[in-house]
Amino acid sequence: MGTEVFVGVDVSKDSLDVAIGAAKDIVTFTNNQKGADALVKKLSRINPVLTVFESTGGYALLATSCLAEAGLPVVIVNPRQVRDFAKSAGILAKTDAIDARVIARFAEAVTPDVRQLKDRQTSELTALVTRRRPIIEMIVAERNRLRLANKRNKKDIEDHIRWLKKRLDKIETDIGKMVQGSPIWRCKDDILQSVPGIGPVTSASLICDLPELGVLSPKKIAMLAGLAPLNCDSGKYKGRRRIWGGRASVRCGLYMATMAAIRCNPAIKGFYQRLTEAGKCHKVAATACMRKLLVIVNAMLRDQTLWQQN
Repeated sequence: MGTEVFVGVDVSKDSLDVAIGAAKDIVTFTNNQKGADALVKKLSRINPVLTVFESTGGYALLATSCLAEAGLPVVIVNPRQVRDFAKSAGILAKTDAIDARVIARFAEAVTPDVRQLKDRQTSELTALVTRRRPIIEMIVAERNRLRLANKRNKKDIEDHIRWLKKRLDKIETDIGKMVQGSPIWRCKDDILQSVPGIGPVTSASLICDLPELGVLSPKKIAMLAGLAPLNCDSGKYKGRRRIWGGRASVRCGLYMATMAAIRCNPAIKGFYQRLTEAGKCHKVAATACMRKLLVIVNAMLRDQTLWQQN
């Protein structure tokens, strides 16, 4: 390994367990601003090739942001990848120290690509878009309960639905203000919303959840969104192609946009009809349309052009 050092960080709510190289002792920092600053100071002296964190539902954001601001290479990876790597190495036990060393070994063996982390403004937009989803789910759930509610509960449910709608309107207004307040986002939003089927919510979701849009190749952007068909072949066996992994939030937004596009977007509508007439089932045809829609908007953002129907 020479002088190259790879760092693995196991994150919990209260602490950061850091393995500086897979064989060395674990150093523990508190998971707060003071601990993050201490981690930055220590790693700045070492200058590691790469520091890898597991995705932990937001607990790693403070430390990773501090490392990125200090100019240190850092990446957040899917925990499933690290766990599968540990199993392949015969490491079945699981503690914070073991996990940190496994992450360090994973960093050295796999060397995942470093992607630009979200800045503060993008994180705030992501938080709004993420918060909108459970509010929509709660409104749908309350409407379903309303059908079977007795008189005692009916008014309470109706009041709750009205309150949820007010919160939804407030969040959507805030999302619109944030997008329009940024020249770069506003330009992207204008391009995305020019596509029939893509509305303001899907546009905002793509802006914050898929910032690589317009930069990567069609194959890479489809893979990143989890919409690239993957082979399942062995010897003479030719299995069905399936999608796997990727960013679920992007697929959810694209699915709803695609359902609208199948009705109102001539290019997607024609493509869907050709697939179904060829014998493809709805799910397969819809997934192919999602990928086509994603590739189209990726090219539009790359070329900075609005939607043009031939």
